[in-house]
Amino acid sequence: MNEFLDLDEVQLDIGRRDRCGLPEVIYGEGKSKETILKTFEAFAEKNIDAFATRIDAEKGDFLQQHFAAKGLALRYNQIAKTFRLFNTLEAKPVGKIAVLSAGTSDAPVAEEARETALWTGAEVLFIQDVGVAGPQRFQAKLPLVQDSDVVIVVAGMEGALPSVVGGHVACPVIAVPTSVGYGANFGGLSALLCMLNSCASNVLVVNIDAGFKAGYAAGLIVKGKHKNGGG
Repeated sequence: MNEFLDLDEVQLDIGRRDRCGLPEVIYGEGKSKETILKTFEAFAEKNIDAFATRIDAEKGDFLQQHFAAKGLALRYNQIAKTFRLFNTLEAKPVGKIAVLSAGTSDAPVAEEARETALWTGAEVLFIQDVGVAGPQRFQAKLPLVQDSDVVIVVAGMEGALPSVVGGHVACPVIAVPTSVGYGANFGGLSALLCMLNSCASNVLVVNIDAGFKAGYAAGLIVKGKHKNGGG
């Protein structure tokens, strides 16, 4: 059996869920709305929950109108720029992922991480604006976070929050540097380097503004932990 579909400009990897635990995700930037539509329709025919990132408002409106007219369940998050098409019944969430953002300016990246984590099938706790400039804010939310299987921490500026969180939780912390910050932030490079040099041993780092990568990796960690009813 072929594990891909030839859609001319797209070679759709329909076997990825069986090989890797989650289906292929569509990166929408640079693709036409027609190409994305064709891809989503192919997923729908295979009863695969389709998910795409970097979907701008024009593409999002186009996809919403098309699939809503067909009566299909969908979710478009304009802040996260993610689009999801529900082709199967949602199962009960498995595991818990907490997504924390240092500031509300980090919202697009944090929202992308949240939407991706939800798509993987986990319960997601979403907490915004708990950066280190006001450390009491994270402390107040800490009891809600401590039972998480994974914590995703999104931060720009100096990127200090993941280290603080890492010192308070007994699970992996996935740090996401953002391009938010003034000139010496270097488009997120300063936050990236600070996170890579974290002295908290449970902190892992993804690329700048890569909320999707954090959500996807967190989802796989949760799936592995709770496989066959484990926990």
